[in-house]
Amino acid sequence: MKMAWPMLAAILAIAGCSSPGAQDPLAGFGPAPDLPSPRHSLLPMVKVPEVVGWPAGAAPRAPEGFKVVRFAEGLDHPRWLYVLPNGDVLAAESASEPSKADKNNQGIKGFFQRLLMSRVGSARPSPDAIILLRDADGDGVAETKTTFAHEGLRQPFGMTLVGDKLYVANSDGVVSFTYAPGQTAAAAPPAKVFDLPGGPINHHWTKNVVASPDGTRLYATVGSNSNIGENGIENETGRAAIWAYDIASGQARVYASGIRNPNGLDFEPTTGALWTVSNERDEIGPDLPPDYLTSVRDGGFYGWPYSYWGRHVDKRVKPQRPDLVAKAIAPDYAVGPHTAALGLTFYAAGTFPPRYRGGAFIGQHGSWNRVPLNGYRVVFVPFSGGRPQGTPEVFLTGFVNAEEKIQGRPVGVVVDKAGALLVADDVGGVVWRVAPATPSASAASPS
Repeated sequence: MKMAWPMLAAILAIAGCSSPGAQDPLAGFGPAPDLPSPRHSLLPMVKVPEVVGWPAGAAPRAPEGFKVVRFAEGLDHPRWLYVLPNGDVLAAESASEPSKADKNNQGIKGFFQRLLMSRVGSARPSPDAIILLRDADGDGVAETKTTFAHEGLRQPFGMTLVGDKLYVANSDGVVSFTYAPGQTAAAAPPAKVFDLPGGPINHHWTKNVVASPDGTRLYATVGSNSNIGENGIENETGRAAIWAYDIASGQARVYASGIRNPNGLDFEPTTGALWTVSNERDEIGPDLPPDYLTSVRDGGFYGWPYSYWGRHVDKRVKPQRPDLVAKAIAPDYAVGPHTAALGLTFYAAGTFPPRYRGGAFIGQHGSWNRVPLNGYRVVFVPFSGGRPQGTPEVFLTGFVNAEEKIQGRPVGVVVDKAGALLVADDVGGVVWRVAPATPSASAASPS
């Protein structure tokens, strides 16, 4: 990652000449977002902030009426969370391991991607561990932190429990551990369940797994191997997709496709429909296209790489596929351009004020190729009747400080057994817990 500083300064100066994106933190949100014309430039727009971490005693900011505490800290790049039936919390620790076969790691764009990953502690050997956090006295802070599993893990991410099987999504497939209530460490290495597309490129390596509400199927996410297919469309087989696995028969298939980088998966509580959040493509402007939240149809095609937001054709992709564009489904709800929407959980508990019940919390990891920065927050999208309704809310902020330096980056979001929101912060090495400040606060909406 060597580059002469005079050359780097020149590149930054040229890149900085590109027109910035919208300042409104909720620009590009909603069911019918504004889609400006594509904008191309000689160099990608970049903004790679310095990482400073959290000062002692500091925390993200939540709306009035809520308090934020460090549920656990001192973790090694925690990416995803899962709450076990007894209230124990599992945190998957993993990091990027860039591939030399990935064309995205080459050239100027690759330089800045590697620079950001290096700064945020991601471009290094992955910790490959699952940590169990236990809050035995129920005070909102985990007293114990133990390694639940390490052997047999390869960039672990999503986790889900069905009966006595704890399923974990590695970067190349799903494995399972035998689990007993209250267990603090895996008793044996995991068993292979099914493969998912992996290396040698594995551009979007994070893979999530959730179980259907009836426990008969698993759903797993697989991101694309590129921005818009530049690593070869032959390397995208089975990628940019959500897979379904039937537990009884052991059969796996692509459930939905054309979703560039799905991560968060959850079931909307009133309809039971599967929803996901996905990162969209880069390099056609700071405000295009928006990342999105959408319901997922069996057999549905969502456009990538040939189109975005339904049938808006991306002319950079060769060869064009008008037959697939004609089938492309427009997402349900936009959540801003280049926000890196990753985490997703529907709020089905009763601890938060009524306006939050049934809505979606989304962890937005944050941009690297947009001016101004976007994301680096948790947002809330209200739902009614199984659909997004009402005004979105920036719920948890402060991950970027007043000097635009990164203190943390939110990833996975879950609701704990007491109804509080837990947020995995990979850069900060912290799991944050957000709960009403007082019992009476749960009876009224926050300001």
